[in-house]
Amino acid sequence: MSARTTRTRLFAAATVALAALSLTACEGDGLNTGSPKPASTSSASADESTPPTDDTKDDAKDDSGTTGSGGSAGKDDASDAEKGSGSDSDRPGKCSASDVRITAANAPRPINHLLLTATNTGARTCALPPYPAARFGEAQAVPPVAESSKPQSLTTLAPGESGYAGVLLSSGDGSAEGGRETSTLTVPFEDGSIATVKLPSGGVHVDDALTVTYWQTSAANALEY
Repeated sequence: MSARTTRTRLFAAATVALAALSLTACEGDGLNTGSPKPASTSSASADESTPPTDDTKDDAKDDSGTTGSGGSAGKDDASDAEKGSGSDSDRPGKCSASDVRITAANAPRPINHLLLTATNTGARTCALPPYPAARFGEAQAVPPVAESSKPQSLTTLAPGESGYAGVLLSSGDGSAEGGRETSTLTVPFEDGSIATVKLPSGGVHVDDALTVTYWQTSAANALEY
């Protein structure tokens, strides 16, 4: 075999080898850079299964907290209402005939006046009615009250304390009509109880001038009107 033939064959073999190498390289590139694969669902699944972060929980709390706060406010309002009623319960209750004794005595002056004294014989502080709705004998109506004697507030009695009211029994000059003698006196309280008051010996004379004052904290004030 000639040297030329040998070179030709070697060249051809080299060419074939180079072609094979080139083809192999192309196939390798195709495997690495072929069509893109679909996006993996593993990240989406991870997002769905991953528990909410602290920020997400905080947002959820804020959204639900609106109603919760409203509920709390309602409880606070109810609590305030209960406190208010508690404050009302601290106020003195109304006096009753069972814990107040009323006595009647002729006043030395002015003339034709009776002094009523209401003493708290109970164990609690109580408030007297605005004035004594005194009923003398079988009278169908209670006497009017002297508005000028109205105090700034109700007369309140602690245990052992007394309140006073004046009663104008009759006109001093006898000009009023309806004069009569009576020996009984009752004074009702706002709870429905009634106190029976013993009048001075021999009873009293009353006429249409009969007037009472509001309950006062002193006897002097009660007899000023």
